[in-house]
Amino acid sequence: MDNLTHSLVGLTAARAGLERLSPGAGAVCILAANAPDVDVAILLVGDRWTYLHHHRGITHALVGVAVLALLVPLLVYGIDRLWARFRHQPAKTRFWGLILASVIATATHPLLDWTNNYGIRFFLPWSSKWSYGDLVYIIDPYIWLLLGGTCFLLSAKTKGGKVIWGAVAAVLTALVIISPRAAGLPSFFVVFWVAAIVFLIVLFVLGVGSKLGRKLAFNALWIVGIYWVALSFFHTEALIKGIEHADTIVKPNGETISRKAAMPTLANPFRWDYVFETDRATYRFPVVLGEDNSAPPRVIRYEKPSGPLAEVVNKVSQDRPVQIFLGFARFPVARLADPNCTTTTLLQLADLRYTEPGSRRGTFTLEQPVDCPTSIEGGR
Repeated sequence: MDNLTHSLVGLTAARAGLERLSPGAGAVCILAANAPDVDVAILLVGDRWTYLHHHRGITHALVGVAVLALLVPLLVYGIDRLWARFRHQPAKTRFWGLILASVIATATHPLLDWTNNYGIRFFLPWSSKWSYGDLVYIIDPYIWLLLGGTCFLLSAKTKGGKVIWGAVAAVLTALVIISPRAAGLPSFFVVFWVAAIVFLIVLFVLGVGSKLGRKLAFNALWIVGIYWVALSFFHTEALIKGIEHADTIVKPNGETISRKAAMPTLANPFRWDYVFETDRATYRFPVVLGEDNSAPPRVIRYEKPSGPLAEVVNKVSQDRPVQIFLGFARFPVARLADPNCTTTTLLQLADLRYTEPGSRRGTFTLEQPVDCPTSIEGGR
């Protein structure tokens, strides 16, 4: 998940009661909830492929999360003691309170990351197997509204706090309405977002945050859990509907389905991307719950590498970027930019759960310069 979501989860958990464990526990919750993403520092010494290889790596695995859950409160506790000694005052923080708050907040990070389709490797360094929840889109504005609204009602008590939360709401609203990603939002969502912002302002004026206090934060976290349960139900329905379409697609070709997944889309729990692999090709098509099953979906299909394409893929399979990309990609597909080339061309790779070859979507695609296949050159 994005770091705003992780921060809101940490702050909501703090407001739900963890901040009472020790002075400074609120800050520890926010830091600990984001701590596993310290792996972004690898960009200081490596390229994007180094980052792709290590992101959601050891710092997100069970062993790394355990270390970070202890390291964050130790740093905060140590800084507090040093500051107290410098000022000749007693330390304010309580060691075990910080530890407990950090353990709980840090544990939320791999759980949240597991819920989306990017995946996580829980058992590094012993196993590099990816695990995918496929429930929540990697950015979920509904969670922003629920947890952000809760934190706003509980935290905007000063003039500065109101300004900060107002700025956050303005930035997020601009992203929802005018950003390039807004084009992919369902038509109802913009109206829903604006109505929700107005509703939160009304609740703030009525003093709901002051009246409910910790209960509001605790219930917000429960509602996130209920939301996940609802998405799990929709996910199951998408898998059922998807396999029905997939069977009708592959039966005429005599193909056998080996792997499949239904993956969430931005802000629309009724629309899913269904991706599956057969012995001959990889496919993707949309699944819309509640629509007529008889309507054929728009299907994207990529043949598995064979002939000249397989020759090129085999030649570059040991190249570092290709190795890293294929180790990450869940549904890798490939094509040659110019299948009729005479000297050199580009091998275009993509992970079909996100995009298609040649789309230039960051680390989800790769274009590798290659010599033209000998089978093409020899036929000229």
